[in-house]
Amino acid sequence: MYNYALHKQINKVLASNNIDAGGADIDFYTRLIANAAAIQALYYTIYAGHTAADELFDEMIATIVVAHNQRSKALKQKDAEKQQKDYWFLSNKIAGMSLYVDRFCGSLKHMPAKLGYLKNTGINLLHLMPVFESPAGESDGGYAVSNYRKVDERFGTIEDLLVLQEHMQAEDMYLVVDIVLNHTSHKHEWAEKAKQGDKKYQDFYYMYSDRTIPDSFERTMPEIFPESAPGSFTWSAACNKWVMTVFHNYQWDLNYTNPAVFVAMLDNILFYANIGVDILRIDAPAFIWKALGTTCQNLPKAHTILQLIRQCVQAAAPGMALLGEAIVAPKDILPYFGTGKAAAQECDVAYNATQMALQWDMLATGDTRVMYAAQYLLLQKPYGATWITYTRCHDDIGLGYDDSMIAEAGYSPYEHRKFLKEYYSGQNGSPARGALFSVNPKSQDARISGSLASLCGLEKALGDNDDVAIKTAIKKILLMQAHSFFLGGIPMLFYGDEAGYTNNYSYLQDATKSYDNRWMHRPIIDWQKNGNTKVPGTVEYAIFTGTQQLLALRKRLDAIADLKNITWLHTHNKCVAGFIRYNNKSQIFCLFNFSSSETFVAVSVLSYGGKTYNTLYDNFSGKYITESTGYFAIEAYGFYIIEGH
Repeated sequence: MYNYALHKQINKVLASNNIDAGGADIDFYTRLIANAAAIQALYYTIYAGHTAADELFDEMIATIVVAHNQRSKALKQKDAEKQQKDYWFLSNKIAGMSLYVDRFCGSLKHMPAKLGYLKNTGINLLHLMPVFESPAGESDGGYAVSNYRKVDERFGTIEDLLVLQEHMQAEDMYLVVDIVLNHTSHKHEWAEKAKQGDKKYQDFYYMYSDRTIPDSFERTMPEIFPESAPGSFTWSAACNKWVMTVFHNYQWDLNYTNPAVFVAMLDNILFYANIGVDILRIDAPAFIWKALGTTCQNLPKAHTILQLIRQCVQAAAPGMALLGEAIVAPKDILPYFGTGKAAAQECDVAYNATQMALQWDMLATGDTRVMYAAQYLLLQKPYGATWITYTRCHDDIGLGYDDSMIAEAGYSPYEHRKFLKEYYSGQNGSPARGALFSVNPKSQDARISGSLASLCGLEKALGDNDDVAIKTAIKKILLMQAHSFFLGGIPMLFYGDEAGYTNNYSYLQDATKSYDNRWMHRPIIDWQKNGNTKVPGTVEYAIFTGTQQLLALRKRLDAIADLKNITWLHTHNKCVAGFIRYNNKSQIFCLFNFSSSETFVAVSVLSYGGKTYNTLYDNFSGKYITESTGYFAIEAYGFYIIEGH
């Protein structure tokens, strides 16, 4: 509904910032007015009762306008090109890699020279793990930010980042960076001012003079790192107060009940947009709203804040998409895309963490039934949003899918999880070489660390000099990647996986990392080893060329674009996961055998929609599939990407 008073209020802000509403800035003006009612409604849903709400609403609008004014001509042109594509991030032509700059190539200065390697792999989207300033020894891998606008000197300078972005833009590559919304480092300027007694900045955080409210919070808040960082509050002698620190004691949680915090962080978000970020990865969005008597995770107002951020970004920088890093239970993931009238109006992209974990479940058990039990929920993702699909990332592997899904497959949830933890930590004769992370001594809940290659058995096979086991491990690696790449969404490799890196145990000699075994799967790249990706007969060559081939195939098959076009197939074989991807021109049947033995699938499984085919062609092997008596074979840990003719 048109709101004259709001329109007049916005025009006043525009006039004070020299916006040419009828000329050069007409597209921006149109977007802002179109989004204004939603922006106002979302803002006041959160902040209607705050004494400074009206003043800070004007400041928020001014922040959007200033960001538009500061946006370069090149980025505005890129915005226009993306808008013409209609959800540009749904394309099957996009494939990503996430990496730590220092561990990949030393510094940002060296990154432009590595773009050729990435493009040769098939990568055109680059996720730089946190590069902004964080204190050495208290960085949490860069997620304890002390300055949102200064690149940490370990990686280079902001100028180096801008140069990299320019090179990437010239190569038609996309840039992803993180913003940590939930907390800052305790050495951030805001925290330092709070320590000095500045009430304005103390109100940027959750601070309490005694334990009354902290104790009330902790009755219902689960511990995130029970081993290394128990509890959710830390005493600050400088402030003489208890400070909320959900993650580590050096990460102070921001208080989003204060609209000044939202406006300040929106300014940082739009700064990232204006340095050329294509996808902004929002770290830990599930935690950004806190309320007594709750778990302080996945609360409704966290979603309201994300929807408000998206509306503001759409107005100022419509070419930047939002990626929500919500690693939560299956039923809690879908709301991060937005629900009801807000469907596809929250995060544009989210991690399919459930499917990632379920792939590891299938690989350990050779049984796809638990995975299938999760699909009813995951298929509810709205059109216009997409997943990040992946086998590994910088983080641990959680087993956060529902007990009901495990029970539906006929397993005891407790015993099943116990088996998975033992399997991937290398117990009971398992070929996997991982480790348990963040074991809760009370519940025995735990997550799993380890590289893709080591969890697939390559580390053990190489150590045993077992050629058969090496070949099996390579097949497992490519099976896992193929399933991830063709499922639907943006495939995201973790650096080193394309070359078969096994666990790196050097972290044990570093006191700042030795307490966190996730560093075992965050390798330091040895470019001599990566040179083996060009040497036939090496392990690196087999894994790299297989990965390269899969990515090239994905880009060639337009039916793989994420247009809400996946249907899971009933393969009538618990070892085989199968789905069909389709558009108005073709159907692609994807079948994956998670068993250690050859198995068989009926040809009738591929009679989707009443269609039958005279010949079946596997796009990956380049061979036609032969069938006998109505069945065809899939070798152990094999897969097919089939088209029928």
